Amino acid sequence: MALFSSLTPAFVAIICVLIAVMLKKTTQKKEKRESKSKPLSHPWVEEDLKDSTDHHLEEEEVDKEFQGLDENVAHIPFFVERYCEAEMIKRSQTFYELLNKRRSVRFLSDEPVPKEVIDNVIRTAGTSPSGAHTEPWTFVVVQDPYLKHKIREIVEEEEEINYKKRMGDRWVNDLKRLRTNWIKEYLDTAPYLILVFKQVYGCLPNGKKKTHYYNEISVSIACGILLAALQNVGLYTVTSTPLNCGPQLRVLLQRPANEKLLLLLPVGYPKKDATVPALTRKPLEDIMVVM
Repeated sequence: MALFSSLTPAFVAIICVLIAVMLKKTTQKKEKRESKSKPLSHPWVEEDLKDSTDHHLEEEEVDKEFQGLDENVAHIPFFVERYCEAEMIKRSQTFYELLNKRRSVRFLSDEPVPKEVIDNVIRTAGTSPSGAHTEPWTFVVVQDPYLKHKIREIVEEEEEINYKKRMGDRWVNDLKRLRTNWIKEYLDTAPYLILVFKQVYGCLPNGKKKTHYYNEISVSIACGILLAALQNVGLYTVTSTPLNCGPQLRVLLQRPANEKLLLLLPVGYPKKDATVPALTRKPLEDIMVVM
């Protein structure tokens, strides 16, 4: 009996430890289950830049009868110029060589660029296909020095926070080799800034909202055509997704609520002493699969 009494405190301590361990494991399992059920949090992703191709409008907001297109759109004959095989190969090679020279340039000159050239490259981007021909894009061209500087102030303020707090060490380290940071001098020096807005829905004459199908994909295709058009005329840019700047820039540029900023492109000629990273592109066999 005396022996049992002397061991009781030890048994009690062991039992307490075992209970504590079991409770801890139960809590950890519960936390794991909860973390799996929750979507991953990315504080650096701005609401404007989230994919909204499946953006659904409320029933009462949409005009079911009229979406802007005539029910009986006329269809007309389509005639194109066909090239012989040799000409096709030559043109495809020439166009590849032109686009292969495209680089993201962060050192842009303030040398003037003819406005007509900018008009034409925007027209070219506007030839892009879009879901149900909704053409859900707005290209805002900024050349006013005051506005350009205000844009730079907004972008740099948010970008410094992105680099220091939102993006995380891995992303920041990946960018180090490209020698990029939150300082965006080119937003002042480039003769033009093109801000590409996606229209997540349209506005009909009767005040109702018009569904813009696949607006994200449609505008992204237009951006690709825009980059090719700029390269074709010898102008350069760097694709910039201004994280957490969209609402401020939308207010600054007096854009409506249905427009969300997707891309910011400074456009101009490279400075004479401009440099770019010595990068290579994947070979054809790494990017194409033939079935």
